Amino acid sequence: MRLLSETDLSTIRIDLMRRRHVRQIQKIEQRVYPRPWSPAVFATEIEQIGHGRIYVVAHAGRHLVGYAGLMVVPDSAHITNVAVEPAQHRHAIATRLMLTLARESIKLGCPAMTLEVRVSNTAAQALYRRFGFAPAGIRARYYEGTEDALVMWVHDIGEPEYAERLAGIAASLPGTTTWSEELR
Repeated sequence: MRLLSETDLSTIRIDLMRRRHVRQIQKIEQRVYPRPWSPAVFATEIEQIGHGRIYVVAHAGRHLVGYAGLMVVPDSAHITNVAVEPAQHRHAIATRLMLTLARESIKLGCPAMTLEVRVSNTAAQALYRRFGFAPAGIRARYYEGTEDALVMWVHDIGEPEYAERLAGIAASLPGTTTWSEELR
């Protein structure tokens, strides 16, 4: 995908993921992950939206530029993936996706969120720390049987202090973010 202009990226729209998005998601998935999820895995996850799963996509104009998802498990929300088209990095798309997942987790009454991230992915770790995530452990050889995963958690996401954190992050975003009606 070509690098979009600042004008294209000035408004990001966040929508619920639908089956029609899977082909575009696959293109990003193959660029970002050594072992991408198959279209069938995404289809299965999409079918579970509203039943313990939330998956969202980010659009800049007509271009799908990122996606993210979470799975609600007992006592927490587990972030399953956050991916942005590599040509569109550094435009706060992942921040918008994380903000959406955090808000949805709170709406669902989850007291905490967790995720795994490659130990080598320091940029993603910095993003997650901004959202209050802290390291809690290591999963040895979690990725492709070779790279360790850093397990990160953020607790007490339903508290006013966390709402303030999210409001601060939202206020710092460049441009405009809009959400589909299902996500408001």
